[in-house]
Amino acid sequence: IGAYGPAPFLKWAGGKRWLAHNYGNLIPGNYGRYLEPFLGGGAMYFAILPKRAVLADINAELIHCYTQIKRDAIAVSAALNRYSRRHSEEFYYDVRARNPSSPIERAARFLYLNRACFNGIYRVNRKGEFNVPKGDKETIIFPYDDFQAVAKYLRPARLIWADFEVVIDEAEEGDICFCDPPYTVTHNKNCFVRYNENLFSWTDQIRLRNALERAHKRGVQVLCTNADHEAIKELYSLPAFQMHSVSRASVIGGTKAVRGRYSELLISNYSLPL
Repeated sequence: IGAYGPAPFLKWAGGKRWLAHNYGNLIPGNYGRYLEPFLGGGAMYFAILPKRAVLADINAELIHCYTQIKRDAIAVSAALNRYSRRHSEEFYYDVRARNPSSPIERAARFLYLNRACFNGIYRVNRKGEFNVPKGDKETIIFPYDDFQAVAKYLRPARLIWADFEVVIDEAEEGDICFCDPPYTVTHNKNCFVRYNENLFSWTDQIRLRNALERAHKRGVQVLCTNADHEAIKELYSLPAFQMHSVSRASVIGGTKAVRGRYSELLISNYSLPL
């Protein structure tokens, strides 16, 4: 594992760049397909570049953006450059209020808002409308942007908009499934947080555990990140799973007072090289 492919092009709250960088040997070398049902910024995928993959998320706009880059990276890049040249506070809120019908413009809008909004957070109101305020960073185009390379590395992947349980249930013997569900990391006595239009509830946590247990019984290798919380440890206290705490830095908090180092949980059904 290493930075073989392009850097993730999205800033994603709870993203796993730190995990791919610091614990890059967690994914074993031999597996059939790589399945990731909570794609987000795709840091782990771009770190390992599997030969076959199923990449999914419940966020339709995110999957649409990946799909358009895979289909026509040059057009998406050109559109994003146009947005960058017009970037301002007024333009940001104008774009945020739009709902473009063009697939390329829709993908470029998503990318632009991700890079211009506060901390790369994706949040919508009850109507499903993106409502994150503008951030303070003015850079929209990054030096490492290479959407054609991203498109190349997405070729082995099937991109689907789906609930995580559907994706995990597709995994077969010999596959590996990496799950990075939404959870808060600002403190270890945490609640489970709003994910797109829906709440990733405790019922969803149970659904996830059950789906991973079923996958284990089918011979699927499983690696899941989660909150380092006693309730999660109790949920996964089954013979199939082993758990390890790892440390990470938080950069999501709005002030330095709520930032720092926090522990997260790694859950697997195979031995991790830690």
